[in-house]
Amino acid sequence: MQNLWRTASRKLQPWSTKEGMKFLAKRGAILTCHFVNAGCALHLFSQHVGWIHQMAGPSMLPTLANSGEWIIQSQVSDPHKLSRGDLVIYASPLHPKRIVCKRLLGLPGDVVCVDPTGDMAPSTEHVIVPKGHMWMIGDNSEFARDSRTYGPVSMALVKGKLVARCWPPSAFTIFHSNFEYID
Repeated sequence: MQNLWRTASRKLQPWSTKEGMKFLAKRGAILTCHFVNAGCALHLFSQHVGWIHQMAGPSMLPTLANSGEWIIQSQVSDPHKLSRGDLVIYASPLHPKRIVCKRLLGLPGDVVCVDPTGDMAPSTEHVIVPKGHMWMIGDNSEFARDSRTYGPVSMALVKGKLVARCWPPSAFTIFHSNFEYID
């Protein structure tokens, strides 16, 4: 009976024998490698393909809800390839650690009306978007802090382009630029 107990305790407590310790060390090393590989894959995916974020705030109503929606962001390697009407994710010029999403209205060289509503600036005021910058607007102009507040946005602040809304599933949407340019 005592031999049976020793055998059972060795099976239940693999760290109590030399072979058991080797097994646990090998198993731990394999698990560590799997976690490191998964972490590297996630990092590469987020840096070169895209990422999923939760959106919050009223500035993009009705395109995006005030809260609770998850979006898919694709990385943008060259901000010069963005088009008017794209939903762009960038670091806020006012709070660089804060990431915001706005619609791209003007590219370098475009003449844009600062505030067509006349709420924040005279409706006749126009600016030429400088080289290396973009003019960004929120869809809900009443609650948006955008280029009307902080002026043209440097292309260096661009983090990505909003590709799709993935949550809630009933509201799944792939976003396309449906902007009509008027000369």
